[in-house]
Amino acid sequence: MLNRLSRRDFIKAMSFSAASLMTKGCQLNNPQLKERTSKDRPNIVLIMADDMGYSDLGCYGGEIQTPNLDKLAAKGLRFTQFYNAARCCPTRASLMTGLYPHQTDMGWMTAANLGNVGYRGDLNNKCVTIAEVLKQEGYSTYMTGKWHLTYDRYLDGPKHSWPCQRGFDHFYGTLSGSGSYFYPETLTRDNTRIEAPTEGYYTDAISDKAVQFITEHCQLNSGKPFFLYVAYTCPHWPLHAKPQDIEKYKGSYLEGWDAVRAERYKRMIEMGILDKAWPITPRDENVEPWDKVEPAERQVWDLRMAVYAAQIDCMDQGIGRIIQALEKTGKLDNTLIMFLSDNGACAENISRGKKELELLGTNESFESYRRPWANVSNTPFRLYKHWVHEGGIATPHIMHWPVGIKAGGELRHQPGHIIDIMPTCCKVAGATYPSKYKGNEILPLEGKSLIPAFDNKHIKREALYWEHEANRAIRTGRWKLVAEGIDGPWELYDLDTDRTEMNNLAQRHPDSVKKMATVWQRYAERTNVLPLDGRGWSERLESESKGH
Repeated sequence: MLNRLSRRDFIKAMSFSAASLMTKGCQLNNPQLKERTSKDRPNIVLIMADDMGYSDLGCYGGEIQTPNLDKLAAKGLRFTQFYNAARCCPTRASLMTGLYPHQTDMGWMTAANLGNVGYRGDLNNKCVTIAEVLKQEGYSTYMTGKWHLTYDRYLDGPKHSWPCQRGFDHFYGTLSGSGSYFYPETLTRDNTRIEAPTEGYYTDAISDKAVQFITEHCQLNSGKPFFLYVAYTCPHWPLHAKPQDIEKYKGSYLEGWDAVRAERYKRMIEMGILDKAWPITPRDENVEPWDKVEPAERQVWDLRMAVYAAQIDCMDQGIGRIIQALEKTGKLDNTLIMFLSDNGACAENISRGKKELELLGTNESFESYRRPWANVSNTPFRLYKHWVHEGGIATPHIMHWPVGIKAGGELRHQPGHIIDIMPTCCKVAGATYPSKYKGNEILPLEGKSLIPAFDNKHIKREALYWEHEANRAIRTGRWKLVAEGIDGPWELYDLDTDRTEMNNLAQRHPDSVKKMATVWQRYAERTNVLPLDGRGWSERLESESKGH
């Protein structure tokens, strides 16, 4: 197996002096967090992975080699209870706007307009993006990678919700949600659709274009801060990776998913990411024990996970090049870098193209790594992307900003959510979130600034909320109420003692269930969640094709 990152090794890698380790937190009276001139406002680099699980990164207990993200974590903060919105489009809408997905009309996906407010699959004019807000404050704004906030029928039509119409000065990436890494579809430069290059790999293109944006900005706009959104498609299916990256991991997973999952769990406890009182969830009941898998099939499963790991490894290499560009231009110290994933690991069974083992990972194959490995990626949680149990919504979240965050290498256990990214960007940039934009009334922010967490202080809020495909949840403090599907009963968990959601307390605390369900209902009525829609993919798309 690959070398694992133990707690001791991780601390050793931090390479801090004793004096720097004793400097705790960033004081909120620091003038850099109050009034900012155009020269001292930070640059902001926001990086998002796609369909990556909670435990995949080395600095979150995984065996995948992610040295560049590990270094950011070692000199910054790792949040252990940060959340997304369970699916790509809803998460990206919330990330960009600081609102809940349904408030932006992204309650489901861009694949269909479901016909009712909250589910139209296209960013509405009641929200503004981080790019729109920061651009008004003098920031240059750039994006590379996956947008996925435009109704699919508009990919070749109206451009009102393409990136450059939503605040970005320049964009290089794909408008749609997924596809080949070797010949990406819907590739776009600014406002023009372009053909994919005949050679290359999309993850590298996303990274290298980000480097180009940084370099050219510093050459042409040296006195101006910038906001850069880097939205990777990896490790979303299909399993496509470069041969040299796959070779690093071949054979590394032959010990099987049970062993890898147990090893990750152990390291996560050693690192302090998990409380040892939280038991690992049982192996998914639909996944057979590794010792029951036929030897020939083990080779296939090993390769699936090897390609998946290679995709993440390549992303980390690209993030390393982005960091180098910031260092070379002298911008790293005063750049806030944030990294997170758009949902939990994906258990979808995707199988298209050629099936030969030797083609897995190439453009002739179109496969996913499937439920057994998704169960590993979400260690120690249960369920996956789509659901709002912890396995569907827990994300690693790294924040690195040498000028503004002095608490290098520390963990933060405060619950946070992607709706908090917009208010955090506004706060550190000294930007004003608008009540009106281009003549439209703008909904007030739902998120909270994460700056108090720099000093390890509490983030005050009433609750956090979720809904996707009728899966729904609310978290208030240590308590989480969650339900699976439109007919699923409410389950109640004390996340302080049971983060892995193993001990349902709903029957013991019916009054708490009723109270929290009432609060969730008010949220749902206020934010266009209702009526709940629990239809599956095929039903929704069929409804859309009929104009309903």
